[in-house]
Amino acid sequence: MIRTIAVNHQNELIKDIQVEELVKGDYLWYWIDFFNPDEKEIELLRNPLNFHPLAIEDCIFTLQRPKLDYYGDYNFFVIQAINQKTVTREEINLFLCEKYAVTFHHKPSIEIDEVFHRFSSGADIKKWDPSHVLYYVLDKMVDNYFPVVYQIEDTLSEIDENSKGRSMEALLEDLFNTRHDLLALRHTVTPMRDLVYRIINSQRFAGIQGKIEYFSDIHDHLLKLTEMIEANRELTTDIRDSYISLNSNESNHVMKVLTVITTIFMPLTFIVGVYGMNFRYMPELNWKYGYFGALILMFLVGAGMSLWFSKKGWFK
Repeated sequence: MIRTIAVNHQNELIKDIQVEELVKGDYLWYWIDFFNPDEKEIELLRNPLNFHPLAIEDCIFTLQRPKLDYYGDYNFFVIQAINQKTVTREEINLFLCEKYAVTFHHKPSIEIDEVFHRFSSGADIKKWDPSHVLYYVLDKMVDNYFPVVYQIEDTLSEIDENSKGRSMEALLEDLFNTRHDLLALRHTVTPMRDLVYRIINSQRFAGIQGKIEYFSDIHDHLLKLTEMIEANRELTTDIRDSYISLNSNESNHVMKVLTVITTIFMPLTFIVGVYGMNFRYMPELNWKYGYFGALILMFLVGAGMSLWFSKKGWFK
C-alpha cells in the first residue's frame, strides 16, 4: 500500500497523487509512505524515485542496524521501533532530502500513522518540511520506548518482591525472559542514540540545522533510556545472584538436616546389625527382655544424639 501527500507552492495539501506524477510535478515537497509493498510497488523505488540499489536492498531485507547513509542529494535512515506487546524490533526506512520524505516499512507503524495523520490535518502546514517528518517520527518512536521500559521495571519489582509466592523456577524463568527483553531494547536504543548524535553533529542536513535543539531533546531521552536499561540489567543480575544464593543456602540446609538424621541412625544401624548376625552363641539372644532392652537402648541413643545436635543448632 502506498500513501502520498504533497504541498504545492501555495502551501496547499494535495493527497493521493501517483508517484510518477509527484516525481515529475512541481511541488514544494512531498511525502510517500510505503507500507508492506508488493513487487510492483517496490519497483517504484528504482524507477522513478531512482534510489541506490544498496538502500533498496536494506529496505527489502529487514532488521538492519539503525544507521545513516549519505547518497548524493538525499540521505537514507534505518530506524527501529519497539512493539510494546512483544518487545520486538520493527524497522522503518526513511529517504530524506529537501524535496521529499519517503518512508518504507513492512509492518504497521503507529508512529508513521500518527505523524501522517497530523500532517494530513493541515495544521501549521507552513512550518512543515521533510525534516519535520524525521523529527516527529523519531520523537514518537522514542516516546514509545518508555512504556516498554516502565513495564519491565514493574515486572522486575514483582519478581523481586514475589508477593504471589511463586516458585523459584517460575521466577527465574520470568527473570531470564525479562533480561532477554532488556537485551533487545539495548540493541535498539544504543544504535538509535548514536544515530541521533550523528544527525545533531552532521553538517549535511540543511533542513535540520535550525532544529538542533529538538533533536538534542530526543538524544537526551535516548541517553536516559540507556541508563534505565543498564540499571535494570544490573538489577536482573542482582536478583539472579540473590535467588541462586538463596537456593544454594536452602540446599545446604537440607543436606545438613539429612546428614544429621543419617548420623543419628548410624549407631542404631550398628546395634541392629550386631544383633542381626546369625551366630549361635550370643548371650543376649536367650535373655527374656533382650528385645525390649535393645529397643530402649536404640531409643536412648537416638534421643540423646538428637538432643545434642539440637543444642548445637544443627536443626536450624
